Amino acid sequence: PGMTGKNNEDRYVISSFLMSTEDPRPSVFALVADGIGGHRAGEVAAELAVNYITKSISESNGRKPVRIIENAIHEAGQAISSHSAGREDEEGMGSTCACVWVIENRLYTAYVGDSRIYLVRGKHIQRLSIDHTWVQEAFEKGIITAEQMHDHPNVHVIRRHLGGVKLPEVDFRMRIVDDESDEESLHNQGFHLEPGDTILICSDGLTDLVWDDEILQFIRSKKDLKATAESLVNLANERGGHDNITVILISIPKSK
Repeated sequence: PGMTGKNNEDRYVISSFLMSTEDPRPSVFALVADGIGGHRAGEVAAELAVNYITKSISESNGRKPVRIIENAIHEAGQAISSHSAGREDEEGMGSTCACVWVIENRLYTAYVGDSRIYLVRGKHIQRLSIDHTWVQEAFEKGIITAEQMHDHPNVHVIRRHLGGVKLPEVDFRMRIVDDESDEESLHNQGFHLEPGDTILICSDGLTDLVWDDEILQFIRSKKDLKATAESLVNLANERGGHDNITVILISIPKSK
């Protein structure tokens, strides 16, 4: 929940299952949702996002992961919008979402908002997702520098979220290399994971206060994922913990 007494509006889920009786491939689906809105409306929106998306994924056949995730997120967005209609205390509520679906050793990602997805491979950390924020857009247009992004007054202005009147535009760009084009990033869906790879999904309560190189150092220095996640949360809290902090770590088993 962080250190400021703020109501915890983060929600997450991790589920593992076989695709179907006819398709015995193992899979793991994980999701972080960060709620938006006052009067506890944010936690309602995040809860709806987690429940609707997970239900839709679990009932699918898994044959077209990208389309399945997109439909699931759209369904969740509609549910949030419908739920808040006519309720003054929940008007304008919404949620981010960052989804990871690992089917056997293939990675599929989708996201809306500023919750992030990272890949750690060896000595390298790569931010796979691209924030849907004012500062990210300003940086890409050359209006502000990377150094100015952290402390900018608009740092938390989100450009996309679930729960609006229009269906959210789901982002499937998976940025494996920093200088990739958007088209190249879209074609990375189904990325082949290797033994030892670690996926991190988190809310901005972590990344506002802990930098990418520090995240890499923690993941590489600790063998236990649970301890790593707890250490990252603790560090964010030590630095003020001004927001809710959620961390999910998934690691591909190393070959014996």
